[in-house]
Amino acid sequence: MTLGERVRNAIDPDRALQAIMTSLVEAAGIKYALDIDQVSYRAGRPFKLLLVGYVGTRNTGADLRSEEIVRQFRTLFGDRNFDLSIVTLDPRLTAGYFRTARQVHMPMIFPKFLYQECQKYHGVVACEGSMFKSKFANSLSIMMASALGMSSAAGKLSVGYGGEAGEMVPALRDFVRKQCSQSLIICRNQPSREILEAMGIRTKGGTDTAWTFEPAPLTVGRDILAKHGWDGRKRVLAVCPINPFWWPVKPDVVKALAKRFGGQFNREHYQALYFHHWSEETAERFERYLDGLAYAINGFSADRAVFPILIGMEQLDREACERLRDKLDVAPPLFISDRYNMYEMVSILHNCALVLSSRFHAIVTSMTAFVPSAGVTMDERIRTLMNDRGHRNLLVEVDAEDLGEEALVALRRLDRDREAISHEIKAFIPSQLKLMGQMGIDLEDEVCRVYPDFSRRDVPRSWEHYLPRLPLALQGLLEGRS
Repeated sequence: MTLGERVRNAIDPDRALQAIMTSLVEAAGIKYALDIDQVSYRAGRPFKLLLVGYVGTRNTGADLRSEEIVRQFRTLFGDRNFDLSIVTLDPRLTAGYFRTARQVHMPMIFPKFLYQECQKYHGVVACEGSMFKSKFANSLSIMMASALGMSSAAGKLSVGYGGEAGEMVPALRDFVRKQCSQSLIICRNQPSREILEAMGIRTKGGTDTAWTFEPAPLTVGRDILAKHGWDGRKRVLAVCPINPFWWPVKPDVVKALAKRFGGQFNREHYQALYFHHWSEETAERFERYLDGLAYAINGFSADRAVFPILIGMEQLDREACERLRDKLDVAPPLFISDRYNMYEMVSILHNCALVLSSRFHAIVTSMTAFVPSAGVTMDERIRTLMNDRGHRNLLVEVDAEDLGEEALVALRRLDRDREAISHEIKAFIPSQLKLMGQMGIDLEDEVCRVYPDFSRRDVPRSWEHYLPRLPLALQGLLEGRS
């Protein structure tokens, strides 16, 4: 064992972060008990909420689902007596998003910031979809659970909205159980509810909040595609690759020092003290994944008049897109979120005829234009979505032994059955809109439970009155015009 490995084993940054945040949650509870500097809600005064999630990294899905939470909350609470703020890791990357919400810059090293900021509001809402899981970064789940814990410790609203729970390391599982014991988590699928309820955490059913997102007009995406060689006639095939194998991201003080003073570990560096998982085995698995996608795209395009494009839903996906492009018979254009905003990205997806994606929100947002899609999945998110919509046969695992052949079969099935699949997607979407409306009802109920003097809106208690304004295509779908 190397010296670095011995140091890392002795000092687990995730556990240290949990210990710090536990102390800060306890401090918030003490301040509440002693009535020190408390922000208390009073009827008739602005209701102040803070949204906490993974915003500001040009992750299109995280940004647009937060955008829809903002829009839905504005519908629920209005603008006159509602003061909404949202944390962002980089305000430059979220400029023009979340209109009417105040953006608050959160540093990557967040304990002090979170403790000070959460005290300014009447409640905290965690808004990241991958809310409680170890797959991506324990620190992300620690951050959201801590924010919820601080709010509930102070007797305030504490809600996870449209989130998901998955496999957690034991230490994280214990931390979430403790900090969220008084929270309500409105989950986007049933498996997540089962995980959290087994931990003693209150849940309600729901869905993802991206279903109501309205992108830029179709003409915007059409013009972008035309500038990159689309003739306006060929069917557009969008493929959304990722690097499925360099997660989770973990803090590593030894690597951070080595990078700063020796220039090492640049390949896997994420931000600040955080590093992606990387090894020779990881590199080989990534290569096989890209080879498989390339095999499917080349095989499918060989005898069909399609216009393939590669979409990077997060700026981190640029490497995957560039490396996949180099493996294709004809180099396709790339559309990466570091150069296009979320409205443009989804407009591009709405101009597509077929989608093959390892990104959950590329599938969700293309579905709202009824585009047939298949998933190449690294975890339960796409798997659950495909199962729920009845398309298990359009699902491929990222580490499948014969990924290329399976993905090619999925593309051919999409092409052959595209009208039927599109019709089945149309039949599925209303159920998700109803669930999202019900989430609004459940949130309002929770606000009134915590704050009995809170004044409800004078509207019928029906899901359609708890949604933000819908895009025209979805309005038509609900009215039977699509």
